[in-house]
Amino acid sequence: MTQRPQIMTLAQWSRGAAWRLGLLHSIGAHALVWVTRGQARATVDGIRRGVGVHNALAIPAGTLFSLDLGAQSFGLVCLIPPGGPALMPDETHHLRVREVHAQLELTALMDAMQRESTERRDFSDEALGAHAALMTVWLRRAMILHETPATATAGQRLVSAYAAMVARDFHTPMLMADYARDLGVTPTHLTRSCRQCSGLTAADFLTQRSLHAAREMIEDGGDSIRHVAVQLGFNSAAYFSRFILHHTGETPSTLRKQAQKLKHAA
Repeated sequence: MTQRPQIMTLAQWSRGAAWRLGLLHSIGAHALVWVTRGQARATVDGIRRGVGVHNALAIPAGTLFSLDLGAQSFGLVCLIPPGGPALMPDETHHLRVREVHAQLELTALMDAMQRESTERRDFSDEALGAHAALMTVWLRRAMILHETPATATAGQRLVSAYAAMVARDFHTPMLMADYARDLGVTPTHLTRSCRQCSGLTAADFLTQRSLHAAREMIEDGGDSIRHVAVQLGFNSAAYFSRFILHHTGETPSTLRKQAQKLKHAA
């Protein structure tokens, strides 16, 4: 992960592959998503929500999330490395920004950051950091003005705790039943709560997170398929290959070859 803030469109963030945003995953940077056209659906901390026009979504680094973009949706995302001068919140925030001046202010900040990123002038890294810091000031001011969110239900708290555990431990051999035991609930209760909050089963959380990591390592990295399987906690490379084939319709080697062709064609 780069140590300077980045700005890009949501389409650029997905890199032309729906799975990159559509599967549950986590990243090492804070993300501030700003939707300016159309509709999207986000699942963050295990809670599914609709994200519409002039909605800002702050996703802390390491948070399990997915983002399904509508056909007509457009927006921007600012990725901010943790530990720097730009102060992002420790919890997810979803703001529906109704005030026109606030909408224009954030759009102007992101447009300025885009120009700085594209032109790459002298001191551009410093300028990008300054713009990112101003965006987080905007965010914290908007959080103060925004309505107080509803208190989370017991089911939502359970699912959010589970999502945090999956984000942290998905690469281990832990099964869904192991997570349920550690959370002090039955697998049935955990799955019921996950369905109510996200439309996904508890097993889907694990499957999507593992599949995203697998595709990222296969298509973007150079490790052998066997090594990828070991890193993701699979007992054998054969079982890992069957897992990938079942969920993508392609073998790991075919996915890698297809990704390499796309890179050479770009």
